[in-house]
Amino acid sequence: MASSIAIVSITLPLPISITGFSFRCGVLLFCPPLSPPIKRTHTRLLQDESRADTKDPPKGPVHALAYSASPGTYILTGSADRSIRLYNPFPSTSLPGEDRHSRPAVPQGRLIQTYAAHGYEVLSLAVAADNQRFVSAGGDRTVFLWDVTAAVTTKRFGGNVHGHSARINCVSFAGDGDSIVVSGGFDTTVRLWDTKSNSFKPIQVLDDARDAVTSLVVRGPEVIAGSVDGRVRSYDIRMGRVTTDAIGAPVTSVDLTRDGRAMLVGSLDNKLRLMDRDNGACLRAYADPGWKNDDVRLQAMLGGKEKYVIVGDAMAGEPAPNGQGRIWAWDLLTGKLAAKVTVPWGPQGFEPKKKVVGRDGKEKARSNVISCMAWREGGWGDQFCVGGTSGVVTVFGVL
Repeated sequence: MASSIAIVSITLPLPISITGFSFRCGVLLFCPPLSPPIKRTHTRLLQDESRADTKDPPKGPVHALAYSASPGTYILTGSADRSIRLYNPFPSTSLPGEDRHSRPAVPQGRLIQTYAAHGYEVLSLAVAADNQRFVSAGGDRTVFLWDVTAAVTTKRFGGNVHGHSARINCVSFAGDGDSIVVSGGFDTTVRLWDTKSNSFKPIQVLDDARDAVTSLVVRGPEVIAGSVDGRVRSYDIRMGRVTTDAIGAPVTSVDLTRDGRAMLVGSLDNKLRLMDRDNGACLRAYADPGWKNDDVRLQAMLGGKEKYVIVGDAMAGEPAPNGQGRIWAWDLLTGKLAAKVTVPWGPQGFEPKKKVVGRDGKEKARSNVISCMAWREGGWGDQFCVGGTSGVVTVFGVL
């Protein structure tokens, strides 16, 4: 891996370097990245009381990840097993001392809460700025608004003739005080819901897409929606205006730059594109012969203070060693590949094929896929987490 993107899990004023860890349904798995210059030193399995049998396999893929709002201490995970889990990856800010003959001490992650209400897979999560609420959605065709502390749903949007008629792929908060919830689904619509209203009807329905809506970004009065019809639509809700960018290939992921002038678009033609939002021009394309995806929904994002373009792997191109997952990172400005990071998620061996979401909205049998991720900046440094078919969430830090 290029020396400019050194990956560790946390750096403390101690003579040790923690490199990464994963958790699986209450089990925390310490997993150092394998790419140079960091060498794999050991793998350590830490057991939570909720999982007595550490050999018990995950119940399904992880489809959604979200950090809590600033300072981003906690991580929410949404899975195919219909559960949402809240973790504190670093419950202790201090580490015990060590001698030269012992292995480095590893901070233990902790399962804080499990949220159960979904009857189908959870595909998307979003956390409110006050950290008191979050929303989730998936195969239920219903948006769930949760109270974090009470671990109960306070409102549910949809599930009737006024809601989505098919699976919901993405959700986000919007409006003053995060009073609006935006959802996009396989039924080709984007719907806006008022969290303060008792009405069962959405306050607005955006139905311009001609195929499934796969991704949403909300920035102020704007709602940006990516669709399998190959277009990204930017809605100015206040002005009642929509701007359409034609990508050509089915869109599976959208992320905005901080200034909002460009957007990163992931599509099912083996490419990621940085698009100018003013004139619709493609500023840079990111691709590699070893990275291919024309069938699976992969989330792409900007990370490292917008130095890098980061995406998972559908494992349709170059195989990863030992059947493990992999993350790809390109330099945002030059478009050159900056790193390929192998993601170990447990003992080496064969991972049975599991179901991920395909371009047609149907589940596909795949293995070793990294499909979702989230990035946090601040605290001790940048941190990001990734998940996929293994059911394991791996957390990294970036120096």
